[in-house]
Amino acid sequence: MSALSLVALVSLVSTVFAKQLDTHPPQQQHKHWAQICSGNPTNRIRGCDRYGCGQFGADRHSGKGKHVGVDVICADGATVYAPFSGQLSGPIRFFHNGNAIDDGVQIQGSGYCVKLVCIHPIRYQGQIRRGQQLGRMLPMQKVFPGIISHIHVENCDHSDPTHLLTPVVPPFPQQDTRWATLCAGNPTNEIRGCDRYGCGYYGAPRRNGKGKHTGVDVICSDGATVYAPFSGELSGPIKFFHNGNAIDDGVQIRGSGFCVKLLCIHPIRYNGRISKGQTLGRMLPMQRVFPGITSHIHVENCDRSDPTSNLERGKGQRE
Repeated sequence: MSALSLVALVSLVSTVFAKQLDTHPPQQQHKHWAQICSGNPTNRIRGCDRYGCGQFGADRHSGKGKHVGVDVICADGATVYAPFSGQLSGPIRFFHNGNAIDDGVQIQGSGYCVKLVCIHPIRYQGQIRRGQQLGRMLPMQKVFPGIISHIHVENCDHSDPTHLLTPVVPPFPQQDTRWATLCAGNPTNEIRGCDRYGCGYYGAPRRNGKGKHTGVDVICSDGATVYAPFSGELSGPIKFFHNGNAIDDGVQIRGSGFCVKLLCIHPIRYNGRISKGQTLGRMLPMQRVFPGITSHIHVENCDRSDPTSNLERGKGQRE
């Protein structure tokens, strides 16, 4: 075979392979999905509102069912993007009643299969690439006034898609020593004051004065979204009460010069890397165990030193 013919053959093979790559993207090119909604670059998950909570497994049908998807926050009318490359199919009718948000589409490819509901896609069939415009968010406020508008994201096999939603990157040295917001609804990491169960500041009396509080209690409503205070490596679970009650769960984060245990929360996972500000999990139902307490995340440094100085403008601590 002449050199010219060989060059032509190589060029032809390369062209065919490139076309196949476009049509059939390689499996798991990306371990995490792209941004789904404009205005929500981290695919932040809906917390709780009067209609319910957005995390996977949240109660549905008055406790008789469970949420088999995840609700990614998205403003009505916002642009929606494909989380990965694949083949479209639809429409998907979630409510089966023709209301203003009863539309959606399925994407299958790149090793995934997902249904995106409460959106109107630009088309229901054909190939789409990761990050390409998929459609727009439908007017959820028309159907559920006051809800946190969102896209319902549901894996075709009903498994939990949460870990795929936000890119996990290796932790980098902190730009500052203050931690990010820990709980949705408490941007300053306000510390629990005193209630009939005790006080939330570091060193507060415990066990009728025979012990001291070795952590800090950051105020957090039951069911609220919890975020990573810094970048690092997760490990757990951490059982604080060792009795399996409704709040006996938590996780440790080590990295960026810190090591902390966050307790009375349910993390989305117990191992792997996490980035500062990334969704970590949700607050557990503390009122069920301690009715009338100021619900909170127990934040404890691994060496039991005082973490207060790392919290952003904490309030409620002892003067």
